Parts: sequence; C-alpha cells; structure tokens
Amino acid sequence: MNTNINNRVFKITPYQPGKPIEEVKREYKLKQVIKLASNENPFPPSEKVLSAMEASLKDINRYPDGDCFYLKKKLARSLGVDTKELVLGNGSDEILDIIAKAFLNPRENEIITSDVTFLEYKITGQISGVRVKEIPLRNFRYDLKAIKGAITKKTKAIFIANPNNPTGTYIKKAEFEDFLVSIPENIIVVYDEAYQEFVNEKDFPRGLKYYKEKNFITLKTFSKIYGLAGLRLGYAVTNEEFAEAMNRVRQPFNVNSIAQTAALAVLDDKEFIKRTRETVWSGKKFLERELDRLNIEYVPSVTNFILVNVKKDIFQPMLKLGVIVRPMDMYGLGSTIRVTVGTREENEKFISVLKRVLS
Repeated sequence: MNTNINNRVFKITPYQPGKPIEEVKREYKLKQVIKLASNENPFPPSEKVLSAMEASLKDINRYPDGDCFYLKKKLARSLGVDTKELVLGNGSDEILDIIAKAFLNPRENEIITSDVTFLEYKITGQISGVRVKEIPLRNFRYDLKAIKGAITKKTKAIFIANPNNPTGTYIKKAEFEDFLVSIPENIIVVYDEAYQEFVNEKDFPRGLKYYKEKNFITLKTFSKIYGLAGLRLGYAVTNEEFAEAMNRVRQPFNVNSIAQTAALAVLDDKEFIKRTRETVWSGKKFLERELDRLNIEYVPSVTNFILVNVKKDIFQPMLKLGVIVRPMDMYGLGSTIRVTVGTREENEKFISVLKRVLS
C-alpha cells in the first residue's frame, strides 16, 4: 500500500452509482430502458426552464456568481428567510462536506445517524475521520429514543433524513419536537428534507420552523421535485452564525451559472411542480395497488419512491429486461429493492417486468 495515501481512505465504503441507461442498452441490446433507481423527477424541465438555461450559455466563458446573489435573494423571499441564513452548494452532498469541514474534528468527534438511511452521512463522517454511530431503524423509522441514548460527550452532530431514504417513512411532528428539546445544546442536528415537497401529511415537521435554533441545519435540494438533478444544486438553511462559518469553507464558484439560472426559472414554474406532485401521488397509488394484488410486501411511503420486499434477487433479471431499480444490498437488505415512482407508462412497465421475473 502506498504510504502517501491517507489510511482513512481505505476505510471508506464509496457510493456505488448505477449503470448509465445507454450502457444498459448497449450491454443487453435493448431499444428502450427505463430508470427507476435514483428517485429522480420523471419529467425533464419545462420549456420555460430550458429556454432560460439556453440563454445563459452565451456567458459560459465567465465564472458564475460566486455568492449566488440573485438565487439567494429569490430563495430567501420564497422561503421567508434571510439571505444570510443560506448556504448553496454543488448538491446536498457538497453541503454535507461543508458541514464536516466547518464543524467536525477528526478523532475528537463522533456523529450519529441510522444504519438504513442516506449513505452520504456515513461517508462524510468516514472522510472526516470521526466515528460514525449507526442506530438501527425501528419499524423502518428512525429510532429517536435510541439515538438520544447513544449520545456521548464526543457526539458533535446527528444526521436525520425526513422523509427517510430509502424507506420512504417519516418522523411525526410531535415526536420530532420532543426529540429536539431533549438534545444537548452543543450537538448539531442536521435535518435533511430532500423529499419534503412530496409529503402530503399534516403532521410532518418542516425544517423551516426550526432552522433558527442555535444548532440546527436544514438541507434542501433542487434535484427532486424541481427536476434539476443533473445540474447539482442543494442548499442549507440555518442560523446566520452557522451559515457564515459554512460559507468560509465553501469552495469559490461552487454552483455553476447554468444551475443558478435554471433554479431561478424553476422556482416560478408552479405548473411543473404541480404536475410532478400529482403524477407522483397518482403513480404511487397505482404501484401500491398493483403490489397489493401481487401480494408483495412494501413499506408505505410518503415520498416519490417505495421500498419493496420481493424476497429474491431480481435486480439483474429486471436490468436485462430494461428496467433499472435500486438493489438494497448495501444495507444488508438483499431481497429488497427501491423503486422510484415514474410516469404512468414507466410504472406499468415496471409492474409488467416484475410479474415476469417473479414468475
């Protein structure tokens, strides 16, 4: 082993991306492939957003606005926050990296999260050189009582995805608020609500209610309901002191100019958001109904994906038939897949192929 490489690198379990659609077509000689593996928006951006992006291309020779001035201004107005309470990044993944740089001390700190949740929390901790405590879910939900019980003097931050990925479950408002009150003031709660816009539950705790807490950071994204996953744009809402610290360690020009332009346009694209939400809600009902008919177990979800227990390894057989889903082997859930809610045609194709491989 090359001694120039940091030993921590070899302890990291890297994120495993799926195969590109074009490569699956080539490998299996398929004309059509649908991807229901990454919880993406089933629709491409509207003409309004695409036109704005195209117009911005003429300035691609210039560096982007390093402070995202206009986007911050519009976001702040939309969310009801101050521009000084925003930190923008190259996807939520970079925001997690920024949090680590600003707050975590190698070998001195530990973080707590779930054992079945967004993998980047663990990866961020491993890269930072802090201990990562993974608390088992209880009934596919975060076990807040167990998380509280795992706190030690070294605990620096708790990472919570709500709704949770990959289970699609959520923590209710009363439970979450009781948890927040019980957490020591020196511990940061990182609250990731990437899928919040899909939730239609009245008792869902929205992060904007708590972001002014001294040690609370809410993460949000343009990758899901806004349909800009390929442009990589996420952001944090937090108290002004935290935001200033995070912006100090943020890379300059970290949000590209096209992403900024697209985000400005899509924030006004109410029809696109409405269409996406309605498609996901109706598509999820269709999938649940069909899974019930097939007597296949799944976890009821409040977001745009479903965790399905197929009780056998079907990832490769489905791939060969042109349907990409997400296997859950990395969580020790080998008989389980996560499927994104797609368009009506994609959902029907998934059910058709699922029936075929299970038979």
